[in-house]
Amino acid sequence: MVQHSDSVDISDIEGARDRFDDESVVKRTPVERSTSLDELTGGEVFLKMEHLQWTGSFKTRGAYNKIAQCVAEDDTDRVVAASAGNHAQGVALAATKLGIDSTIVMPRTAPQAKVDATRSYGADVELVGTDFREAMDFAEELVSGTDAEFVHAYDDPAIVAGQGTLGLEMYEDLPEVDTVVVPIGGGGLIAGIATAFAERSPETRVVGVQATDAATVPDSLQKGAPISLESVNTIADGIATGGVSELTLSLIEEYVDDVVTVTDGEIARAILLLLERAKQVVEGAGAASVAAIISDELDVEGETVMALLCGGNLDMTMLQTVLVHALSDREQLLRLRVRIDDQSGKMEEISGVIADHNANIQTVRHDRSAPELDVGEAHLDFQIETSGAGQARAIIRSIRDHGYEVTHVNA
Repeated sequence: MVQHSDSVDISDIEGARDRFDDESVVKRTPVERSTSLDELTGGEVFLKMEHLQWTGSFKTRGAYNKIAQCVAEDDTDRVVAASAGNHAQGVALAATKLGIDSTIVMPRTAPQAKVDATRSYGADVELVGTDFREAMDFAEELVSGTDAEFVHAYDDPAIVAGQGTLGLEMYEDLPEVDTVVVPIGGGGLIAGIATAFAERSPETRVVGVQATDAATVPDSLQKGAPISLESVNTIADGIATGGVSELTLSLIEEYVDDVVTVTDGEIARAILLLLERAKQVVEGAGAASVAAIISDELDVEGETVMALLCGGNLDMTMLQTVLVHALSDREQLLRLRVRIDDQSGKMEEISGVIADHNANIQTVRHDRSAPELDVGEAHLDFQIETSGAGQARAIIRSIRDHGYEVTHVNA
């Protein structure tokens, strides 16, 4: 098997970029200024559009670098990987382009769109377990005792070096950048990018972002060793690895200036903001960088900042979930519970109050079984489309002015 050094330096990253000789595998992705994010942050915000990579994420960079070295230096004819989706597609495309077979183990919970895409790039896909860790265990069993090469999602110098080519691009795209913001799952992406910036622009601040319910790096840095989570729960499945490696943690510790966390609610807000203002469809992991710069966790006022949109493989079911959450948070999707005497005409009266505000009722439901109701009472549960918080509050006031007890139940 191919042997590697224990760490990564700029020469490894430059060597990886030299291997990217096929633009149908890895292409240079664009950068765009976002004036909307300028206004929200007080900085000059640029978006690195890596979600427009061929497979919809940065993962092909590391996978291609790793597999190309295996093919050049060894008699490898098959690779195996474990992934929730983006690494899977990167490995599948890279292996197919380099003329070898690939088997990808994905958790049964992986979005169907990512499973289908992985197969379309030429891989055999096996669905095993309920999370990344179970898929990883099975993939390692497949490799054991065979000549197949295991392609780890992040714990490999060749993978880190491949991802680091993105850091070279980001610097060349915007040499004057003050801060770059990079999502963190297993740490391979930020480890490579930070290594590149340490050489090209050491004065640039490198900030990592993790989802709050999948965050392992802050504790790992504090304890000086990688820690793992038994379970993770985040809409950002692309960074839900539940752990980092000694390799990636050592590079983060050396080259990354700060690590912040963002909630799923903040990530959902960022996804919707990117849809509306930047016209970009970005998955949870890809939107984490924007979630960070619009949160209270990271101040970029007065800075030139580049947020990395690292993935765009947003499952449509997840998009629906995100939209409902984000619109509810804005009160553009309003849920009200109105207590009434269960008599004819009450629904019509309250519906008329709502219509007077030019809001649209999506659904309404009678509930006569709630334990707090007296005999002869009912709840009317309305789901209403509004223009935002101002209209929502006006509707609630009007219903109360008509003598009804009303509860806002978005939460």
